[in-house]
Amino acid sequence: MRYYPMFVNLENRTCLVVGAGAVGKRKLLSLLDFGAGRVHVVDTREPDAGTKAVLLRENVSFSRREFSEQDLDGVFLVIACTSSEAVNGRIAELCEQRGILCNIADQPEKSGFIVPATVDRGDLTIAVSTAGRSPAVAKRIRKELQENFGDEYAGLLTVMGRVRPLMLGLDRPTEENTGVFRSLANSDLLAALKARNLDSAVEILKESLPEPLHSTIPELLDGLV
Repeated sequence: MRYYPMFVNLENRTCLVVGAGAVGKRKLLSLLDFGAGRVHVVDTREPDAGTKAVLLRENVSFSRREFSEQDLDGVFLVIACTSSEAVNGRIAELCEQRGILCNIADQPEKSGFIVPATVDRGDLTIAVSTAGRSPAVAKRIRKELQENFGDEYAGLLTVMGRVRPLMLGLDRPTEENTGVFRSLANSDLLAALKARNLDSAVEILKESLPEPLHSTIPELLDGLV
């Protein structure tokens, strides 16, 4: 099976995690890291100290009991990671009936979606999927990506994000804006940020940006070099 790749906006969305063990804690943290509006966690067991600390967050709630079908009410996305294959299977079936996105940890064949291995560098997220065939291979590829994509990419995206509204504010033709964006993306600015070379970064921006924006260059590089 091939999965359709997409990135999901979890802002203001309610998510459910069934199972608060080591896997559940990892899934919970991932949902929170990517901006889930609210996460409800259900488990029959007493969470460990580390998980309890996460459960105390303002947008997290915890119920120590068996999973109930009512837990799915108003939920956008579900992750089931209990130690019971039967419980996980029931959750998957109920989610399919309701049209709710559901992931069963370590059982991609029962899941409506799978969670890829990811590399994060600021606003840059690189996702790797092996269609559930081999998480081990996905992790190997992720390690290689981590070695090749450093924090300078986060810096480059920060600069591009700061430049974009300024360029659009000049009300220039779209093709001119596109040319500037492509020039910056393909310039040596990435190398300058990696080397933390302020002088080089300033010169590159002067060469790429129209003159009205030259005075904003210190602001564009603030905190990056």
